This record gives sequence, C-alpha cells and structure tokens, in this order.
Amino acid sequence: MTAVAGAAHSAWRYRWTVLGIATFTQAAAGFFVQGIGALGLHLQRDLHLSTAQLGLLISAAQLVPLVGLLVAGELLDRCDERWVVGAGAAVVGAALLAGSAAPGYGSLLLVLLLVGAGYSTVQPGGSKSVASWFDASQRGLAMGIRQAGLPLGAALASAALPFVAGAFGWRATLVTGGVVALLGAGVFMGFYRRPPVTAAPRDDGPRDHGPRASLRAGLGARLRMLREPAMVRIMLSGSTLISVQCGVGILTVLHLHERASVGAGSAALVLVAVQGAGVVGRIALAAWSDRGSSGRFGSLVLCMAAVLAGMAVLMTPPGRSPAVACCTLVWLGFFGFGWYGPWVAHVSESAPPGRTGFALGLAMSVNQIAIVVMPPVLGLLKDLTGSFVPVWGLLSAMTAVALAVSARLRPGNRPRPCGRPGRRGPP
Repeated sequence: MTAVAGAAHSAWRYRWTVLGIATFTQAAAGFFVQGIGALGLHLQRDLHLSTAQLGLLISAAQLVPLVGLLVAGELLDRCDERWVVGAGAAVVGAALLAGSAAPGYGSLLLVLLLVGAGYSTVQPGGSKSVASWFDASQRGLAMGIRQAGLPLGAALASAALPFVAGAFGWRATLVTGGVVALLGAGVFMGFYRRPPVTAAPRDDGPRDHGPRASLRAGLGARLRMLREPAMVRIMLSGSTLISVQCGVGILTVLHLHERASVGAGSAALVLVAVQGAGVVGRIALAAWSDRGSSGRFGSLVLCMAAVLAGMAVLMTPPGRSPAVACCTLVWLGFFGFGWYGPWVAHVSESAPPGRTGFALGLAMSVNQIAIVVMPPVLGLLKDLTGSFVPVWGLLSAMTAVALAVSARLRPGNRPRPCGRPGRRGPP
C-alpha cells in the first residue's frame, strides 16, 4: 500500500510538469500574433498600412476561433487534450511557415485566418489540462502561471520580432513564429498526459438518441449556461477586459511614439515591460484570488477599477509625458492583462461537472467577438479622429458599464464554503 501511495504521490507531482508544458505551449502558439503590436511600425512602413488595417491583422487571427473555440471545447470533453492541443499548435506553426511566402497584406490576412483555426484548441485545451491536475486550493495560482504564458510569449516576441524584421524583413518574423509554434506542439504532444484520477466523470452528452437529439441537447445546454447570472458576469467582464488588453497591446507603441514623442525602439521596449507586467499580474492576481475573501470575481472588479484609473491618466495632459505614459501603460499591463488568470479559474469552477471544456470554449468564444471587432474599430477611431483620447475613452466607457452591471448581478453569488480556504462552491 505504501508503494501504491508513493506512486500516486509521484504521479500527482507531475502536475508541475504539466503546468510548465502548458505554459510553454501557450507562449509558443501565441508568439507571432501577440508580437504584431511591436511590429506595427515595421508593417505600416513595409506594407503601407493604416492603423485600422493593422488592427485587422489581429482580428484575422481571432476570427475563426469565434466558432473554433466551441468546436474545440466539445473535442476537449471527448478526446485526449494531448492530441487536440498539439495538433492545433502544429497547424499554427505550419500556417506561419507557409505564410512566409505571402506576397502582401491580403495573403497575410488569409494566413492569420489559418493561424486562428489552429490556435482555437490551445487556449481552452491548456486551461482544461491545468484545471484537471490542480484542485481549487491551488487552481488560481496554477491558472495564473499558465495564462502568464500569453503575455510572456508576447514580451519575448515584442523584444525579438522587431529585431528580426529590421535585420531580415517582415517575412522572417513568420518563419520565427512558425518554428516556435511547432516546438510548442512537439513539447505538448511529447510530455503531456492525463491525471491518474479524475474528480468527476466525463460527460460526453447524450449518446442514445442519435446526432439530431445530441445537437438539440447541446444547444439547450448552451442556452441554459448563457442565462446563468455567473455566466453573464463572466462574459461581460471577459469581453470588456479583453477589449482593453487588445487596445493596450496594439496601441502602446503608437501612443508612445506619436503622443509622448518616444522613439520607436524605446516604445517597443516599453511594450516588453507592459507584457512583463501582465505576466506578473496574471500570477499575482490569480494567487490572490485563491486566498482573498472577495474570491475570483473580486479580482476582476479590482482589475476593472484599476483600468478606469489608468485610462483616465492617458486621456489627460499628463498622458503626454513620456515617464507618466510609460508608467501608466505598465500599470495597465498588470491589471489589463493580469485579469485573465482569475477569470479562467472562475470559468472552470463555474462549469457543470464533466463540461469544463465546453464552458471554457463558450466563454472564450464570446471574448473572441471583442477580439475580432475591437482592434479594427479602435484603429479606425484613431484614424478618423487623429487622437488616442477617443480610443481610451471608449474603452473606459465599456469598463464602467461592465463594472456597474456586474455589481448589480453580484448579490446572486453564493458564499464559498467555510473552513476550506481557496475552495469555492458553484456561483
């Protein structure tokens, strides 16, 4: 019995390895797309793009996941995460390598559509793999570390891709991103395995009434989840904060260069610092949500309030000061990127038993609407007005509305059980 207990303990220690490879795969798969903001000046110069066209590049990579995340969620509830996530990351790598031969802007948009199709599996798949290995007392911290892979990859991309573009041209950045994504796919498929036990039986949906009944049951479950107050809070806060994240990621370099008169190289380094603050924020805020009395959603409320404060500074004359603008954008990196760790933990804990993949896919697919729409809208707003103030103002208004509506829905939460720190009951 001692040997069996020791083997089980050793197997569960492997969860830290799973966390490491999930984080690495997240960073690798999102490496190129998250680095587009740092490539903004290079792409505008070489491809003669407007700010709106630059934003559309981000949207192209996020368009297919509108549906792809739902499909990926279903696959993850039915298939081994190893192959679902690994295959998706491999598609990202292959598309980027093929895209290095793209003749221009239109072809690059098509390539990024394929990248989005592959990436659809990586985000919910990595989250589900971590959630299945960690219990609620450590899940927030684990999710925070795993979700830090995205800004970590973005920070590395922001540091490396402008150098690659300057030395070898923008096509070389696609080759670099493709190789990194394929490396992430290989690591995940080679080292990931499922936990030795599962906390809840898998629920693959109805099997005895044919595909038509299964489809009806799936649609019914989706509609029921959309009506839950907890899911409304999740979708509203997520879509708002992801809009802020898009705006900060795409426009940091341009804001500093045009409004604060910061050189292009220095502005790119500030973006690296913003992404680095996001890495710290995702870990710190998620760890706090494990122990804080306000729970997961309390962390999200804090992030929305901090975003409002940061945006207010950028819209006022102090926002023209290089020092103030840089510090404010780093602040927005911490809170405007750091929210994602506790948010994903909140989604996974709000999911029905055996439907974690579906819930993650559903919530993330709603976020995708904002990810697709906001970059070109923000870019177009800046082009039409010639100012960043309306852009930050729009994001501030969205955040204020989300904060107010979420506060009204907040009383519907159930208190978490006493005597078990960090473990929460269903909202």
